[in-house]
Amino acid sequence: MKIVLIRVGRGRSSWADEACGDYARRLSRLKLEEVLVKPEPFRGDVDKVRQAEGGRILARIKPGDRLVALDERGDLWSSEQFAGVIESAAQGSAKRLVFCIGGPYGHDPGVREAAWKSLALGRMVVNHEIARVVLVEQVYRASTILWGGSYHH
Repeated sequence: MKIVLIRVGRGRSSWADEACGDYARRLSRLKLEEVLVKPEPFRGDVDKVRQAEGGRILARIKPGDRLVALDERGDLWSSEQFAGVIESAAQGSAKRLVFCIGGPYGHDPGVREAAWKSLALGRMVVNHEIARVVLVEQVYRASTILWGGSYHH
């Protein structure tokens, strides 16, 4: 199964690229792909920004994908529960498990409605690059929970 991380953003940060690359290289049973979606310029209407970015995100979703929206209102999972979500998607014949980090104004309601699940990394809002690193680290951690390894204690 492939893990896809779709995120709204302008570019990449070298420190986050390095951290994500390190964890992605450690993955053996999962493939990780990152997709950058162009942010909508703000012209005074938050809803229009969310709607435009949401449309770009949903255009990347394929039939058979399982979409997980990262959202501050989402469910809080332990690392073991996160691993269970990955396992459930794989056993449910999902070809891709897609995690999505929205833009600065969050997800359009259409993205949240299309999501199979909604995940909060915590109750605090964090920078998109930090969310990206935490998510990729948790994907790696989940792989060690599911398939063995000494990383998760």
